[in-house]
Amino acid sequence: ARMINSSGIGTYIKNIIPSLSNEYDLILIGNSNEIKNVFQKSLIDNIQIINCTAPIYSITEQIQLPKLIPSCDIFWTPHINIPLFPIKAKKRIVTIMDMFHYAHLKELSIAKRIYTKVILNRAVTKSSLIFTISEYSKKEIVKYTRVDEKKVHTIKLGIDLNYFRRNDDLKKNDTVRKRYRLPQNYILFVGNVKPHKNLKNLLIALSIMKENKSNHKLVIVGKKDGFITGDSGLEEVIKAYNLAEDVIFTGFADKEDLPIIYSAASIFCFPSLYEGFGFPPLEAMACGVPTAVSNSTSIPEVCGEASVYFDPTEPEDIARRLLNTLTDVSLKNQLILKGYKKVLEYTWLNCINSHLEKIHALLGFGMRV
Repeated sequence: ARMINSSGIGTYIKNIIPSLSNEYDLILIGNSNEIKNVFQKSLIDNIQIINCTAPIYSITEQIQLPKLIPSCDIFWTPHINIPLFPIKAKKRIVTIMDMFHYAHLKELSIAKRIYTKVILNRAVTKSSLIFTISEYSKKEIVKYTRVDEKKVHTIKLGIDLNYFRRNDDLKKNDTVRKRYRLPQNYILFVGNVKPHKNLKNLLIALSIMKENKSNHKLVIVGKKDGFITGDSGLEEVIKAYNLAEDVIFTGFADKEDLPIIYSAASIFCFPSLYEGFGFPPLEAMACGVPTAVSNSTSIPEVCGEASVYFDPTEPEDIARRLLNTLTDVSLKNQLILKGYKKVLEYTWLNCINSHLEKIHALLGFGMRV
């Protein structure tokens, strides 16, 4: 559970753990303080925590994990960074969210290429079960590792509809707008600054929209470090296209504020070039916001008919689709209704039960009644 506070993987871990603790004697490896801050005391009292703060993808983790992992029936790694040396586990499970690193090997240093190939191939060969989160990712795993596809199981993730839902409370809305300096009309992006999120093309699309007299700003929610500094290149794009007054970087939003930020948006845009799944478009749908998304990788599989699609490599197409959706009231309403229906397909209860069914079968017994 060392990535419990990461974005997508962290959400996955947080939602899986409570049900695992109901079914098994559960031992978590991770930062004990972080784990204790996430879960209620009643759950913490029923699990064992082994403290480990070794960095992800480090030599330290490879040295420490085999020593820390106790004798167990199953050792489950919710990411590709499995221990390479022998451990005292009868069986192993790995969750591989996507094959981004393998698909972009040419962009990595020689050392990282070797590491990626070794660890991914060891992950699939050593594991008795491989979980992934979309049919696209399953095909990618089989394509790059040549593992038997029967070993790979696709399980849809969940959206917490008690949390992500439309919130039009005027008082709260006004408070959140002031807190994050939200404009009256805005396009929303939620995520990180990694190059595959394709924010450069979204910024260029915003400049095209300005030329077409759009009054919408762009609000970017996520880790602020790197958005406007470092090697992201976004600052240069903002300067080149004179967008300083049109882009708002909020940094991380408080958990209770995020549904309001979604709800107040005119449209949600997800221009990513590569995703194994992608929570944000579904979160936006659950909050009653129309979505315009990339036609790349797993995104059409996840969003279905509930989104408008664009070519993420063409800023002109991004701008055209956004402008068309923002000005077509009928289309916006259709997307909102389809979005509400689409998110019902993604529940944590179904996700967890599907995981448990496979784990129980691996151990040789059925689901608990």
